[in-house]
Amino acid sequence: MGERVLPRAERRRRTEGRILDAARALFAEVGYERATIRAIARSAEVDPALVMQYFGSKQELFQQSVRVTAVDTATGTETDADTGTGAEDLVERLLGTLGAKMGEMPQGSLAMMRSMLTHPEAATSARQVLGAQIDRLTESIHGEDARLRAALIMTVMVGVTVGNQLLELDELRGVPPEEIARLLRPSLRALTGPDVS
Repeated sequence: MGERVLPRAERRRRTEGRILDAARALFAEVGYERATIRAIARSAEVDPALVMQYFGSKQELFQQSVRVTAVDTATGTETDADTGTGAEDLVERLLGTLGAKMGEMPQGSLAMMRSMLTHPEAATSARQVLGAQIDRLTESIHGEDARLRAALIMTVMVGVTVGNQLLELDELRGVPPEEIARLLRPSLRALTGPDVS
C-alpha cells in the first residue's frame, strides 16, 4: 500500500504555508528591502514563479506574512489593557509582557519591526497595531492627556523591544525581565497614575 496522495487543496495550503514561513523568516532576518522572491522561494523549496502565482507580488507576500502576527507587532504580545481595574494592575500587566519582548519573538513580529522604518506598508501596519494598543491603554488611564500617556507607554515598551531584539544592545542582553521591570515600574506608574501633571 503506497503513500496516500493529498488532495490538491491540501497540497496548495501546505505549499502556501511553507512560502509564508520562509517569507517571515527572511523578512525578520533582513527586512523588506533586502528580502527577494528568489531567496524566499529557495528557502521554501519552490519555484519563484509559484510564489508570484500564490501571492502576486512581494508586497502582497509581505502583507500576508506579517498579518498573521500583526497583533503582537512591536511589543511582542497583545496588551490586554481593558481587563484590569486600576493603574497598578495595568502597569503589572505591561511589565508582565517583558518576558516576551526579551525572549524569542514570532518571526512575523520581527519582520514587521525590522521593516517598519524602511517600508511604508510595514510602517502603516505598525501604526495601526500600535494605535489599537494605545486605544486600549487609553481606556485604562484617567485624565485629559490619557492618550498621550498611553502613547508614551507604548513608545517605552517598543523601545525596549527594539533595543533588545533588533539592536541587540549588550546592556539589555541576558538581563532578567524582572530586573528591567523593577527599573521601569516607577516611570510606568507615573504615566498611568491619575496624578500626572
